[in-house]
Amino acid sequence: MDKPIKFDLSKPENHNEIAIQILSILQDIRFGSIEIVVHDGRVVQIDKHEKYRIKTGHNKQ
Repeated sequence: MDKPIKFDLSKPENHNEIAIQILSILQDIRFGSIEIVVHDGRVVQIDKHEKYRIKTGHNKQ
């Protein structure tokens, strides 16, 4: 698992870096979610949760 990314939202120069990280994750994810954790006005973690569906003979459509 990747090391959590920490950014201080009170610094405008960090807004662009946060957006770049989120966009990078969005480009790589096909199914799933992104969770952004904020503590005291700082983005302290960005988590990516991917879903992988396995097709078997029982659930093919």
